[in-house]
Amino acid sequence: MGVSAAPPVLRTRALSKSYGKRLAVDRLDLEIGHAELFGFLGPNGAGKTTTIRMALGLIAPTSGAVEILGHDVRKHRAEVLPRVGALVESPALYGYLSGRDNLRAFGDLLGGVSRRRIDEVLEIVALKGRERDRVKTYSMGMKQRLGLAIALLNDPELLILDEPANGLDPAGIVEMRDLLRGLVAAGKTVFISSHVLSEVQQICTRVAIINHGKLIRIGTVSDLVQAPGEYEVKVDSPVELLAALRLQTWASNARAEDGYVVTSAPEGRGRDLIKFLVENGHNPDSVSPRHRDLEDIFLSLTADEKR
Repeated sequence: MGVSAAPPVLRTRALSKSYGKRLAVDRLDLEIGHAELFGFLGPNGAGKTTTIRMALGLIAPTSGAVEILGHDVRKHRAEVLPRVGALVESPALYGYLSGRDNLRAFGDLLGGVSRRRIDEVLEIVALKGRERDRVKTYSMGMKQRLGLAIALLNDPELLILDEPANGLDPAGIVEMRDLLRGLVAAGKTVFISSHVLSEVQQICTRVAIINHGKLIRIGTVSDLVQAPGEYEVKVDSPVELLAALRLQTWASNARAEDGYVVTSAPEGRGRDLIKFLVENGHNPDSVSPRHRDLEDIFLSLTADEKR
């Protein structure tokens, strides 16, 4: 007999939530696998936080279900939730206590956490050496890292993080990025909701974009940011090249952008574009597939939804 595949770490099945006549989440289907860093994106009011609250068992779905590690969250809450760590909005920390004492206090709520585990999470989030300082003296980045340390106390398999880069300066964002990458490398699955799209593009393997509670796109970051069929061309005489391209039916979208000529290719193939360039006396310095920022894709997709 073959070994059955492990269930997704997090799965939503036709997940919906209504508040009166307003549909906050609309038949959402997601699957997130082991050791994946998954980005969950959408404008304010799109349904991100509502989805997270249902995943954590804080509110009940109107219909559909959330499964974590193969178990329905509502039916197996006591079994599933101890395997999940969460950082939702800014952590509620005790400013008058030290970082270590905050961890001890939250550990007591979990039924007690060993001194060794507290030392381990302090090491993971790079707060060793500052653990005896009062939290009110911490920077925003340190507070966010301490909040993440609290989420890690029970050594969860899944981390659900709502805007972990919120309020961080550039150095704090880099610290959080390195921390999340390290957690995934150690085998954790990280589900991250964020509006810092440039950061999501750097760290996430896959993303889902929702708007008005509906899933409008899901895929790998590399697939999403590659503009299909468009190429960036660097030549000595871009004005003359643009004139030549605009005479071609396959290059009606040709335009100048950021020092490059951006154009489609004959039959959508880069080698045919290079052949055209050379035959028309425009030997290129470079020809490469055009990529867009995740922010561009996000804005275009959510704008389309508003029309």
